[in-house]
Amino acid sequence: MSEDNNDLGDKAEEAFENAKEKASDFAEEAKETAKEFTDSVKDTFGGSENKKVLAGILAILLGSLGVHKFILGYNKEGAILLGFTVISYALMCLLIGAFLVWIPPMIGLIEGIIYLTKSDEEFYQTYQVNKKPWF
Repeated sequence: MSEDNNDLGDKAEEAFENAKEKASDFAEEAKETAKEFTDSVKDTFGGSENKKVLAGILAILLGSLGVHKFILGYNKEGAILLGFTVISYALMCLLIGAFLVWIPPMIGLIEGIIYLTKSDEEFYQTYQVNKKPWF
């Protein structure tokens, strides 16, 4: 009886070691698969750098303020749109601003539509890698 218990104990220990080894192999394989998936997503979408939808919606809604330009890192172009809007509103009292005030929102609307109609990869390459600031 004691010999049977020792035999069962050895078999249990062997099964435990085998299961432990397989679990370790599985965990390593899972880590590798997750890393490959993460790398694939980064290659496809440019990592967390792709801001297409955010920039597109902000361009349509707040295009006259140049917010979409600031989001994409085009600070000079964003400041130009913001400054043009402020100046055109200031010139409204002279009626000159009435002719100028519609230009920045139209630029934002056009750019927002362009941003949202491009593929993710095309948007990333055009506006984030190649840094094309206008249209």
